[in-house]
Amino acid sequence: MPSLLPKVARLLTLSWLVLLPLTLASCAAEAPRQSYGCGITPIPCLQNKAVVVLETSKGEVKLELDGVNAPLSAGNFVDLVRKGTYNGTVFHRVVRDPVPFVVQGGDPLSADPKVPANQYGMGSYIEPGTGEARLLPLELKRQGENRPSYGEVLSSPTAARNLELTHERGAVAMARSRDANSASSQFYIALEALPELDGNYAVFGRVVQGMDVVDRIRQGDRITKARIEGLATLSAPAAPRP
Repeated sequence: MPSLLPKVARLLTLSWLVLLPLTLASCAAEAPRQSYGCGITPIPCLQNKAVVVLETSKGEVKLELDGVNAPLSAGNFVDLVRKGTYNGTVFHRVVRDPVPFVVQGGDPLSADPKVPANQYGMGSYIEPGTGEARLLPLELKRQGENRPSYGEVLSSPTAARNLELTHERGAVAMARSRDANSASSQFYIALEALPELDGNYAVFGRVVQGMDVVDRIRQGDRITKARIEGLATLSAPAAPRP
């Protein structure tokens, strides 16, 4: 009879980590209550699909972003890549033991050599024009629906199973604080299938090349450069509210 210990370790690890969100620290800015979606928020949406290459200290990782099923989250990522936001940032959270979980990075603070490592994971992308954090809603698209829903955690396992984008191994998703609408620039890559996170975090792409590189990444490794490969068409964002 196979041992139950690996399954028990997995459940304990996942339950603990879900209680400690993926993780913009709890002191990070909370998202304002407002309407969300493409053409409503001042964040561009990705219109189709795009490929982003992460040049890391362990090798290249190629991501395919899904603008069909997660246009706002994917558009935000493309926009930040074009702005150079991810260049020099650290993979500040890597969880492999006792079971594989996630590799997380994308905190702009981690690119600043003056910021101590114990503050990595607490930052958001700050809009230069306003000095305010850019915050995104939780974006989830269910099968059979024309567009995603925003700001709604799916607590029903049945609803989560019907999502277009799920936490398979290599899934790329937005990290956030306890507020469902507080994602910004931080993202994570699932090291194995994590259905426990479906409906709680917005998946917006997947690793299509270099998962072996992701498996070698350790905490403290860096994204030396992020770049768009080919075309990435963004829609015009809504004008900022006065």
